[in-house]
Amino acid sequence: MKLNYKRTILVGFAFFLICLFWQAYDTVIPLILTNKFGMSQTWSGLIMALDNILALFLLPLFGSLSDRAKTKSGKRTPFIMIGTILSAVLFISLSVADAKQLTKLEQVTPDRYESSLSVLYDANPSVTVPEEEKDGMNLIQAVGHVFAAKETKPLQEIFPAKDDFLAIKMFKTDEAGNDTKDVTDDYTNYVVPARTAYAWQQTVNSPVTLVFFLLLLLGVLVSMGIFRSPAVALMPDVTPKPLRSKANAIINLMGSFGGITVLVLGMIFKTGNAKNALMNYIPFFCFISGIMILALVVFRLTVKEPKWAVEAEKINAVYDEEDQKAEAEKENAAADAAGTSAGAGAKKLSKGEKISLIFILLSVALWYMGYNAVTSKYSVYAGSVLNMDYNMTLIIAQAAAIISYIPIGIVSTKIGRKKTILAGVVMLGIAFGAAAFMRAGSPIWLMNILFALAGIAWATINVNSYPMVVELATGGNVGKYTGYYYTASMAAQVVTPILSGIFLDIRFTTLFPYATFFVALAFVTMLFVKHGDVKPELVKDKMEYLAGGDD
Repeated sequence: MKLNYKRTILVGFAFFLICLFWQAYDTVIPLILTNKFGMSQTWSGLIMALDNILALFLLPLFGSLSDRAKTKSGKRTPFIMIGTILSAVLFISLSVADAKQLTKLEQVTPDRYESSLSVLYDANPSVTVPEEEKDGMNLIQAVGHVFAAKETKPLQEIFPAKDDFLAIKMFKTDEAGNDTKDVTDDYTNYVVPARTAYAWQQTVNSPVTLVFFLLLLLGVLVSMGIFRSPAVALMPDVTPKPLRSKANAIINLMGSFGGITVLVLGMIFKTGNAKNALMNYIPFFCFISGIMILALVVFRLTVKEPKWAVEAEKINAVYDEEDQKAEAEKENAAADAAGTSAGAGAKKLSKGEKISLIFILLSVALWYMGYNAVTSKYSVYAGSVLNMDYNMTLIIAQAAAIISYIPIGIVSTKIGRKKTILAGVVMLGIAFGAAAFMRAGSPIWLMNILFALAGIAWATINVNSYPMVVELATGGNVGKYTGYYYTASMAAQVVTPILSGIFLDIRFTTLFPYATFFVALAFVTMLFVKHGDVKPELVKDKMEYLAGGDD
């Protein structure tokens, strides 16, 4: 039996558009919340954790509803269609609300000017400003005066006249055209907090736009929740059991391609450019939503869910019968060896196995605490601290992970899963630890290498961690142990955007030290794991190694 790769790729378009959306969401929404609405990193982190909180309720709900659905187009397809269309429309609406907030920031009337200076970085309201400059002053000019007052330097020495954008004024260059370190440090230490403080003042003065934005955001997250579980469940529905590992590999590749597509578009639209901190996102969001709808059209016109599901069910019926016979023989043999009767139920874990399970799950939570902090905050960090485009570094991380899946799978067959995971944790700790020393003006190639190492490390951990958890389960309770695994990872992803945000509000450069700390703790807890480690069998089709990743 061979996998129908064409069918699997077509089914994978549903997962493609899911990953496309989440990549755009995770990188751009934090920028909007902090740059446009002036939210603290703590409050931004709370909102970024909202999707994981909702997922705890929405994913099982809509997964169950789709199980019971009966329509001409199938069980999963209606949910995928409705959820995608709603998500795409609401995503564009988010950018419209963002643009509305931007107009507030670009207009600072003379009567607002004195109060603005009081808020912006505790500047002296008595700073001298020519009357002609007050007339029609915009956000950029206001922050410029604040910076001038803070530095006690003449405004003309810091900002050339009639520059349109603050970042251009701040990023002075040397003879080679590179940003000088003192200027970029000033941007991080003075301009970013000043701009954020002003944006927050405007939000507080007129919170209607923020309320509207958050309501739309909630609608987007619910819309995505409608079809995430059905989209994931579709592949097993239409794929015979023996071929699901290979099919899952293709699905993972389609998802990775969706994420990389967004990052490439981000480079084209320059969403990661620090000088575009106050850009209008409407064109970018429209493009993303357009690709989502296009992927949905391809999916709807080509995927024949009812027909393919029936075909898969017929094949599965044959394999289920054979599996039941083999399982019965296996249980009888095991019962004979133990001197007990078959059907005694699932085995109970020994004390040592329970301890190992606890430490595996603790490790899962800890490395997600570190990794998710970076993924949820890096787009803001890259622009505010590094003056670096986040898109390229994230592309490199994803590409490195994809390339490394097969070698990692082979290595784990040689040395076992635990040692492979520990090696991955070490690599991730080194990558994050070294990144903590990176600042504006640091070599871009070095950051790219560090993110490539982080991508390989995360793939190394993910390919082997879930199998270690379910290795402790018996055939009858794999689902329960799967629940344990996802509860640990999801709980971490709820907590860490908020907790890391608190530290970032204290000092922005704590992001990578924070991540390194939790990754290091994960290494310690993994050392106490004594069970669940096996050397997986070397698979015949190397593509199956791509099926082990978990996002």
